[in-house]
Amino acid sequence: MVTSTGSVGHVDQQTRAWAIAATVPDPELPVVTIDDLGILRDVTVDCQQRVHVRVTPTYSGCPAMETIRDDVVERLTCAGFRHVAVEFVLAPAWTTDWITAEGRRKLEEYGVAPPPTAAERAAGPVALTLSVRCPQCGSPDTRETSRFGSTACKSLWQCRACREPFDHFKAI
Repeated sequence: MVTSTGSVGHVDQQTRAWAIAATVPDPELPVVTIDDLGILRDVTVDCQQRVHVRVTPTYSGCPAMETIRDDVVERLTCAGFRHVAVEFVLAPAWTTDWITAEGRRKLEEYGVAPPPTAAERAAGPVALTLSVRCPQCGSPDTRETSRFGSTACKSLWQCRACREPFDHFKAI
């Protein structure tokens, strides 16, 4: 969301600042951006050209947030914005439903099984994950090997068909 509070040039600066911040990759999943994950919440630029960026972490203890802050500040500063502040917003809490379709596609291509969408979860009578489709070969014949994968927001799975291990982004 780009907030408009001034002249056309001011709105252009906000749009530009959002576009730059949106390119920051997630440090734990560099194939997706913070915009793809839906954690980039708001970018405003005031009349003194100060940029305020709001980011919601995927969970409150996410260790990547300081890196994300540094990367956002660096990108915007390199683009000519001199005063950049990044605020972490915990409410409303992030949900995997905020991951964009493009983000889900990128995760799958990278070998991380994206979480089901809200519509996919609502399609069945019971919200129970018995299997996750393998992002390598597409087989549903998979098993969870560890509730925690390479990061706390992912679990580790293995495909019984192609034998490849893969991360699954937990639905939150």
